[in-house]
Amino acid sequence: MSKAGVVQRELDIYKEELNAELENILRYWINNTKDNTYGGFYGKIDNDNVVIPDAPKGCVLNARILWSFSAAFNLSNKKEYLEAANRAYAYIIDHCIDKEYGGVYWTVDHLGNKLDAKKQVYASAFAIYAFSEYYRATGLNDALDQAINLFRLLVEKSFDKDKTGYLEAFTQDWQPISDLRLSAKDINEKKTMNTHLHLVEAYTNLYSIWPDETLKMHIVLLLNNFVDHFINPETGHLNLFFDEDWNSRSTLVSYGHDIEAAWLLLQSAYAVNDAGLIDRLKAAAIKISEAALEGLDADGGLWYEYEPTDQKLVKEKHWWVQAEAMIGFFNAWQISGNEKYLDLSIRNWEFVKGKILDKKNGEWFWGINEYGEVMQSDDKAGLWKCPYHNSRTCIEIMKRIN
Repeated sequence: MSKAGVVQRELDIYKEELNAELENILRYWINNTKDNTYGGFYGKIDNDNVVIPDAPKGCVLNARILWSFSAAFNLSNKKEYLEAANRAYAYIIDHCIDKEYGGVYWTVDHLGNKLDAKKQVYASAFAIYAFSEYYRATGLNDALDQAINLFRLLVEKSFDKDKTGYLEAFTQDWQPISDLRLSAKDINEKKTMNTHLHLVEAYTNLYSIWPDETLKMHIVLLLNNFVDHFINPETGHLNLFFDEDWNSRSTLVSYGHDIEAAWLLLQSAYAVNDAGLIDRLKAAAIKISEAALEGLDADGGLWYEYEPTDQKLVKEKHWWVQAEAMIGFFNAWQISGNEKYLDLSIRNWEFVKGKILDKKNGEWFWGINEYGEVMQSDDKAGLWKCPYHNSRTCIEIMKRIN
């Protein structure tokens, strides 16, 4: 068999396995996470598949569920995926959207009543992302209107008109707030790479169904924020936290965010057809991918984080980091033609199959520790554990192989 034939065979097997895994992931969420008492989906399921029925329900979790099932339906046209998407959409509209001040709550309680009503821009970004995908699946004008309204609200309330970029969080009525953090581990700063990455992802998905010139301008501004501020030109890693004047406030390296940004940013540049940004972000994708290799272990898994100031490596391999590595390295292969990146993508998938898939109870474990042991204290489903990263990996790579 020729070399090209060998590669094609590898791709065919990869696609076949990811198609099966996508079905496994979504089957888990259909069978295990529906809350038939209070509606929507459970807020938390522990590592042993025990439901915590009174856990808060994250609005980001629900948006990610909506995106995952909508995207899977758009790929496969399977009715049960659309039914799950319909369930998620109805729950978000009924419980997560702030009807008084606009935007998306952070959490509601298990009954569906608002719990943490702060306006984390990250949450609104995921709602835009999900509503846009759901509109593509259904043609429902209300979903498109919801996405457009959220975009306009973020430009009005969060966009920094003087220095560009978006401020991180606000009170329920969009006033300044002291605690801006997404989670306790984050630094309390006004502009973060993570929120900006998911804003450009969300805006790009909206642009694909609503090619508005103002929206395009904001995508270009966000991509330039990455070129000018977030991508470190010396190290190739991403700078994660900034004050409102774009002064960097952290040296922390997140390998998962590095490799995720490597492919997402280029995808957005293609979406707006900006030749200059495409060229710059192609080069950046390779540089970032090479930088992420610093976190690659011998087993093909990618470590979580590294703090260079005290040379501390967080020796955990989280599920979402591996999912992004699979796409990110695949993207680097497509750009460069260098088969080492394809090998890295497939090797990471082999690591996932061996260490991250829960072959007994379904879905992916949160991760493993430095000893190769499953991290027992973390969720199977929860505020941060969702079907978005791993289902998107399957969908994205299958599309690229096609």
